[in-house]
Amino acid sequence: MGLDKVWIRTLSDGLLRADQIIGLTAHATPSIPGKSPRWLLDVTVAVPAGSGNNSGWDVGILHRTLMQTPTEPVEAPEVLAALLARLADSGAAGIITPVATRAPGAAGIIRFDFRAFPNEASSPEAP
Repeated sequence: MGLDKVWIRTLSDGLLRADQIIGLTAHATPSIPGKSPRWLLDVTVAVPAGSGNNSGWDVGILHRTLMQTPTEPVEAPEVLAALLARLADSGAAGIITPVATRAPGAAGIIRFDFRAFPNEASSPEAP
């Protein structure tokens, strides 16, 4: 996809360039005593992540969380994939922000707001 000018706002890591995404997943966190599980909408990026301990080094895939919801984020990976495909075809540039729906009965619905960057012709030049 030609998404090098489209960025996605993550839950806590700032902005992630959309052309780095290779996977979209929704999964529940484990249940902890006294705490309900949460659902995470994650993206997988095209770079490995390593971590180690006394037993050795492990390299795995790197995930970034876009949103947490109390219930399953219904069709969120599919909706985001469709938006990314439309934006890639249009040559768009801007930022996608995931937004959790607060309406009663829609706790797991996530929408994706796209805000295009201002027109470069009308933007002030960088120093």
